[in-house]
Amino acid sequence: MDVVEFQPAFEEYAFTFGGVAPVRRVAPGSALRLWSDDAFCGALRAVTDLSSEKVDLRYVNPQTGPFYVEGAEPGDTLALHLVSLEPARDWGASAHIPFFGGMTSTDRVVTLQDPLPDTTYIYELNRARGTVTFAARHGDLRIDLPVEPMLGTVGVAPAGGEVRSSLVPDRFGGNMDTPQMRAGATCYLGVNVDGALFSVGDGHYRQGEGEACGTAVEGAMTTTVLVELVKGGAPPWPRIEDDTHWMTVGSSRPLEDAWRIGQSELVHWFGELYGLHAMDAYQLLSQITEAPIANVVDANYSAVVKARKALLPTAAAYGGLHEELRRRAASLF
Repeated sequence: MDVVEFQPAFEEYAFTFGGVAPVRRVAPGSALRLWSDDAFCGALRAVTDLSSEKVDLRYVNPQTGPFYVEGAEPGDTLALHLVSLEPARDWGASAHIPFFGGMTSTDRVVTLQDPLPDTTYIYELNRARGTVTFAARHGDLRIDLPVEPMLGTVGVAPAGGEVRSSLVPDRFGGNMDTPQMRAGATCYLGVNVDGALFSVGDGHYRQGEGEACGTAVEGAMTTTVLVELVKGGAPPWPRIEDDTHWMTVGSSRPLEDAWRIGQSELVHWFGELYGLHAMDAYQLLSQITEAPIANVVDANYSAVVKARKALLPTAAAYGGLHEELRRRAASLF
């Protein structure tokens, strides 16, 4: 299988979902190898670089795409299988940004407190050991942490001609910031416009659940992805399948509404997978689900609701597409 490579120039980045012309047309079944810049567009490279001085808020969370998927129509299901995520630089950056994050005053949670100090952290990548190094700014502690690459943003153009910031997660996917979006996962998104117009970006070398300060170890990423299309069956909200879990993602404010969306979506998906009545699925999932918080800092919060496959009878979503994409992915190497 041929792999199409694409590394955008700065002027080719998208900073919204919707409202952007496609950079390429791709056929279902394509394999793409895509380069994406970090959320700061590479502006933070040293601890002396401050977000208030270096980061242009018009150009944050650059997206590689959108890609027009041939044959995709509203109501279809776009499947994106993440084959590999490879750090594309030898460092990642994180920052405490004034009036942004889960533990500070923000433009939504307004108090009379001063902002937390503008502070940048640089995490050096050791490829041989597969680690990034946390270095305290107010002490001597250094800790090597395992690299666990993920994509903060995976999404399609929204419905109704909407144009949404690449900082926002919603029904179309977007900036969900879930560590579940990693190599080996298949993301299912409902198609809203002809061609789907999907984009990816916001690579993280690692991130804790919740992304508490608002930034992960942000890094440029090379992502290999398989693109497939299922006619019909569009999920109302993003779904993720990997080898071990069924997952749904809800995004809203307050956080409990994001969880409710994810829970409801998994109830309905279990109706499709196992033929369960909604009340039976609700009861079963009440006993087996895990609910990791994806983010509590974006314009909408995101929560994942997931169920372990090992606890359940064998089932196949979209005709066993995840397993088929895993087989195809293995043939790329």
